[in-house]
Amino acid sequence: MVKTRAGHDYPGTMKTYAALLRGVNVGKNKLAMVDFRTVLAELGAGNVRTYLQSGNAVFSHPTPEPAELARAIEEGLAGLGVTSRVLLRTGQQLAAVLAENPFLARESDPVKLHVTFLAERPAPDRVPRLQVPAGETATFHLTGTEVYLHCPDGYGRTKLSNSFIESRLGIAATTRNWRTVTALAELTGTD
Repeated sequence: MVKTRAGHDYPGTMKTYAALLRGVNVGKNKLAMVDFRTVLAELGAGNVRTYLQSGNAVFSHPTPEPAELARAIEEGLAGLGVTSRVLLRTGQQLAAVLAENPFLARESDPVKLHVTFLAERPAPDRVPRLQVPAGETATFHLTGTEVYLHCPDGYGRTKLSNSFIESRLGIAATTRNWRTVTALAELTGTD
């Protein structure tokens, strides 16, 4: 059993996670990163670090149920008046994201690369709905719970936005630029 600082007992060992929040610090959905760190610590997370102001955190936690932990984080944020979907990835999962990007071989500018993280695998009948809109220069590659984006004209100009992907696949998602993905992978290691 692992006992966290918050007094929770969990079987197993500590694992390192990256928490990716959807839609914070845009509009009225503001979240101070110190408050985000507090929510995580109150749930028994250790070594909590936030990255940028866009809702990224890296922490260790012994939970055997990441989906339950994500829901608990969402509830903790709701207690602060913040509505956000929380997507968790382990260090191993982020290392796989780095290794599997099909656009790295042809694009050296990380500004043109993004990853949309999906809350779950899309239903097979929804996958064909995700197609590149007419006249779009950006391309994508869907693998499991990630959509890799190559945006030669910049993410701000693409129609392959987070909202577009969510509406086509029917699931929650959050997008990060390649530099952020790389930084989070480095911070989580390969736990």
